[in-house]
Amino acid sequence: MDAPAGTTLEGISQAELRLAARNHGLPLEALRHPITPAGLHYLLIHYDIPEVDEAAWRLELGGAVARPASLSLDDLRALPAVTMPVTLECAGNGRALMEPRPISQPWLSEAVGTGEWTGVRLRDVLAPAGVDGDAVEILFTGLDRGVEGGVEQAYERSLPVAEALGDDAVLAYALNGAPLPPQHGFPLRLVIAGWYGMAHVKWLAAITALTAPFDGYQQATGYRLYDADGTPGEPVTRIMPRSLTVPPGIPDFMTRERLVDAGRCELRGRAWSGWAPIERVEVSTDGGASWADAALDPPLGERAWRGWSYAWDAAPGDHVLSSRATDAAGNVQPVAQSWNLKGYANNEVERIPVTVR
Repeated sequence: MDAPAGTTLEGISQAELRLAARNHGLPLEALRHPITPAGLHYLLIHYDIPEVDEAAWRLELGGAVARPASLSLDDLRALPAVTMPVTLECAGNGRALMEPRPISQPWLSEAVGTGEWTGVRLRDVLAPAGVDGDAVEILFTGLDRGVEGGVEQAYERSLPVAEALGDDAVLAYALNGAPLPPQHGFPLRLVIAGWYGMAHVKWLAAITALTAPFDGYQQATGYRLYDADGTPGEPVTRIMPRSLTVPPGIPDFMTRERLVDAGRCELRGRAWSGWAPIERVEVSTDGGASWADAALDPPLGERAWRGWSYAWDAAPGDHVLSSRATDAAGNVQPVAQSWNLKGYANNEVERIPVTVR
């Protein structure tokens, strides 16, 4: 999707271009797939993709547990397996559409994908270890290392114990029926359904039960909603509702603006939320002046996007298409987004310029 009128992406630095070259989004025409092919699923890799020898790899369980353990991939595969479709979205999706533009990975709206993740529930792995009653968080440590905020670190994030022991937390070793690709966390990654992508720690090396909240960079500094003065606010957690449209017609090469033939045009798209299932999608073909309900497809899963469709009688002229989602918890996708320093959780409605000929 091209940036809407009034939005400028000028001044993107070489550093941002390097990030954009290694972290790719979903081509929006691939929204037509209920399950995203692995090669089209969005990617954000904070540091480098580590080289992992599966035969030598172990997952270390420790901290506030009665029985520390060192598990191989075969040990994990021997446990009861679960497969579930989960929509993942980067917390910075939509960052480049904000003004002024926060400086980081310059996402437009394509940082999303839905895979079928296979693995074991985290609680089934933790149960034999015996998590202590005074544990408050579970820490996940990846094999990827780098420097961020002036701090050399392994990528680490934690979850409250209640989230870690719930249905949404899975240690995944397969994506879409095949072993995890290297870029998606081979040999093992956390999938915590409903949460933004920063929580889904890849290339897992260790899981540690903590008796005090984790205060590492990615938790205490990296993923919070900062105001313009740099004051940290609420942490980024679950995905806010969003809807995107499969781009209709054909694109102009440079601008990606759409050309559509006059007449009946079926608009299709996907909508999702990490808080509750999607229960309504509305579509506007006049830049948000009016809205009409779309028809919803049957649910793909509680934590996966939901398909929708809308019959548009496309009249000749210029139009701006938008869609907006409402979830069962009452969260409604906003028409305008409030700004924050790092550009997180920007779920304002899309605006797709279309010329009907």
